[in-house]
Amino acid sequence: MALAVMLNGASFHGGCCRHKVLLSSLGPLLNNLKLYSSYRRPGAAPEKRLSWQNADFSFKKSIDHLKTQLILLKKETQDYLKGPGGHPLSQHLLEQTRVLWQFRSQEDLNKWVISSDVEIGGKSKVYIKLGRNNQAALLYGTLNTEVPRDGETKYSGYCSMRSRPLVGSFNRKKYYDWSNFNSLYLRVRGDGRPWMVNIYTDPYFSHHKDDLYSYFMFTRGGPYWEEIKIPFSKFFLSSRGRVQDNQHPVWLDKASFLTLGFTIGDKVDGPFQLEIDFIGLLNDRAHKEKFAYEAYDKN
Repeated sequence: MALAVMLNGASFHGGCCRHKVLLSSLGPLLNNLKLYSSYRRPGAAPEKRLSWQNADFSFKKSIDHLKTQLILLKKETQDYLKGPGGHPLSQHLLEQTRVLWQFRSQEDLNKWVISSDVEIGGKSKVYIKLGRNNQAALLYGTLNTEVPRDGETKYSGYCSMRSRPLVGSFNRKKYYDWSNFNSLYLRVRGDGRPWMVNIYTDPYFSHHKDDLYSYFMFTRGGPYWEEIKIPFSKFFLSSRGRVQDNQHPVWLDKASFLTLGFTIGDKVDGPFQLEIDFIGLLNDRAHKEKFAYEAYDKN
């Protein structure tokens, strides 16, 4: 129906516009891309080239891509038949620890994305590289709380590091299943500045798309490494930077987790750095707490 309405509207401008309307309507279907960005900074010029015009319709590349996806699908099927997470069921039930990310090569760094307030016109800078002897990820940069003069932005000064979402065969979303563990376990070396550890979810409803589970990570600084354990019961729910009154525990099943991230925004201008050796999970049998915050019953 929407396509018919667009075609009828184009008829007022002449028949020469019909093919443009058809291409603009069918282009996103061909490449699963949006025609226009959902947000554009004030004063920024719109993109002149539509997203579908950047698509590559090479037949050979399509066949190669299909072969790659079929290989991934075969491996996923084999792992599924073997057991949860590609491991035997007995090993899965007795698992006490699991390393999710460790940083030993550039390929490990490519699994993460860095960002800063430059996206909203700020002046903070952030970089990531391998540490000494390729044994850790070094996240460093400069925090700048100067607010961009665009008439809209009120706060600025943050840098973040976020893992890329898991993608299965044929670009299907994959999720982390952490239901067998109760704590996040990290080995880091910081400069004494506090960080926010964020868990991004993939909700069922669109109005929950900004939901975020967070908790604080305090680094002590100095030359020594420290091992930090954060129980999942400590993570609190927020949305668009506001802590929610209605709190509930993080769902640890495979229908929830999408990415993990770290954010610094302590309102202190100057350089920062954080070295991360590995990020893992821990099943702490001594931790009995289910949820650290009061839950309210709905009327």
